[in-house]
Amino acid sequence: MTDRSNTRRRFLALSGATMATGLAGCSDSDGSETDDDGTNETDDEADDPPADDTEDEDDDEPDEEEADADEYGPPELALETEYDSREEFGQPGEGFDDFEDADEWAVVQGSAEPDEEFAFEGSQSLRLAAEDGEDVIVEREIEPTDLSDRELSLAVRTTTPGNVAIDIRLEDAYGGATHHQLRAVSYGSDDVGWFRTNPGAFEEGTTPLERDAVERIQLLVYNTDDAEVWVDDLRIHDKPESGYVVLCWDDGTPDFYERASPLHDEYDVNAVQSAVRQWTQGSRDDVLTLDQLQERQEAGDQIIAHGSHVFLEDLEEDQLRESLERDKQWAVDNELQGGHYITYPHNSFDQTVLDVVSDYYYAGGFNQAGDVNLTGVYGFDPLVLPRTIGHDLDIAKRCVDLAAAHRQCTILNFHAFDLENTMAEDEYEELLQYIDSEDGVEVIDFDDLWTMRREGH
Repeated sequence: MTDRSNTRRRFLALSGATMATGLAGCSDSDGSETDDDGTNETDDEADDPPADDTEDEDDDEPDEEEADADEYGPPELALETEYDSREEFGQPGEGFDDFEDADEWAVVQGSAEPDEEFAFEGSQSLRLAAEDGEDVIVEREIEPTDLSDRELSLAVRTTTPGNVAIDIRLEDAYGGATHHQLRAVSYGSDDVGWFRTNPGAFEEGTTPLERDAVERIQLLVYNTDDAEVWVDDLRIHDKPESGYVVLCWDDGTPDFYERASPLHDEYDVNAVQSAVRQWTQGSRDDVLTLDQLQERQEAGDQIIAHGSHVFLEDLEEDQLRESLERDKQWAVDNELQGGHYITYPHNSFDQTVLDVVSDYYYAGGFNQAGDVNLTGVYGFDPLVLPRTIGHDLDIAKRCVDLAAAHRQCTILNFHAFDLENTMAEDEYEELLQYIDSEDGVEVIDFDDLWTMRREGH
């Protein structure tokens, strides 16, 4: 069986649609489980550094490293964002293919047609479609290209977000290949508009890819029902020097404070907690208090927003805005410095959600999947980050291995140790030991990741 067949089979077995009914749960107020988290688009260029008004080059100016830190460091916490991060950083890196010449792409399976009605950049995109579970595959030959220190991102739009995974497969002249895959988009069915994916490595082909001699690029849409996907603006990015891990916990459960946090302190790693404002503010006895959240912030953890814990795409725009404003103002009032970032409850978002969220948050989102679901650090859509459900120790270790080998980022998600979507406590400690023993990865938070993303423009 080919490696393409293997990776499709794994998608069908662990697709976002399957995970939505089980592992991806957040605890609702009645104690039941629901599915969790979300995704979408971008634009470009960070602010230029201040102009030098002096003529003396020896004046007390910040050195280049300090200037970069000022330019790309975390923004000041405020109710509204200074800019729309998806517009500001929508086209990072360098253009590689604008799909203006659709004939460059050969159709291997399914259908592919140029479409002038929908375009992310230029006059047209390429519309990929298939029915009844058929996959779509297009490919183009390129001159032998060294991608040892480079990776690709792609602008994507789909009306079938719950049915598809997006794969960029690189192949060399010797048959070696690597799949770079976004495992899930959202758990809803609405068009989420254009978003950029910078998919991390999912698996190697039977023969490892010689990245210094890539000669073919395939775009694959894995499909569980009917698929409709537009692609545009394929771009190329540098890789960082290391791989990265984000340990992301949701819902503010006691397990985070009482059982996971002592392990974080023992292994000297920070974590990210997605807190639900109204649960904390309402003094629910099964979530952390504000004092406990602030205590963990002082210990080095990052406290971010988890929305209103309803399906955001179901809210009217004025309701959505009011809810987001309340959540963000609470973070500002209580000096929760991770308030720039958000986790969409239930992986629920659409184009309206992404447009409104960008007024209050710089990064977050999440395409939540039950299998390996990594991202590059310089080319992702700021509000459509992918992450992997931390339900399985072996999958989590594989995420760490791939992050190290390909210098990418894995965001691992946990809730509480007694839930199906979270590995057991002893396994979690084993995971922290594994990360600690891996030379090629570093545990970071969203400030670190957002700083790197801005550096990639």
